[in-house]
Amino acid sequence: MSDTPLTEETISIVESTIPVLKEHGLAITTRFYERLFEEHPEVEPMFAAASPGQAERLAGAVLAYARNIRDLDALAPAVERIAAKHVGAGVQPLHYDVVGTVLLGSMVDVLGELDIAVLDAWGAAYGALADVFIGAEAALMETAT
Repeated sequence: MSDTPLTEETISIVESTIPVLKEHGLAITTRFYERLFEEHPEVEPMFAAASPGQAERLAGAVLAYARNIRDLDALAPAVERIAAKHVGAGVQPLHYDVVGTVLLGSMVDVLGELDIAVLDAWGAAYGALADVFIGAEAALMETAT
């Protein structure tokens, strides 16, 4: 994960994937959960309280991120809500690398071979968002103690 701001090129590439996410987002996130639990069964208990529809919500969140990548303040309420759920589930910073790897792999599984620029852009965008969540979750943990 990187603290480096996203480049204009990265932002443009992520925005260019919005139509693909609209069409295939649910397939990507469904595959994501399959892979996550197959490859990292140790994280499955964190999702025990997840209600049906989690793949749909994640697909919506990924699409919302792509749509709002230039204005992350628009996502602040969702980030706060999701961060609180993550803290309650015991999500740790190290889990973000696992999730990022599985998410990118799921994109390839569903969409086929992707241009390296698209994978790099989504990797950078995911890393930037993961940093936002890690910071928000750390702040919640600090206020809770």
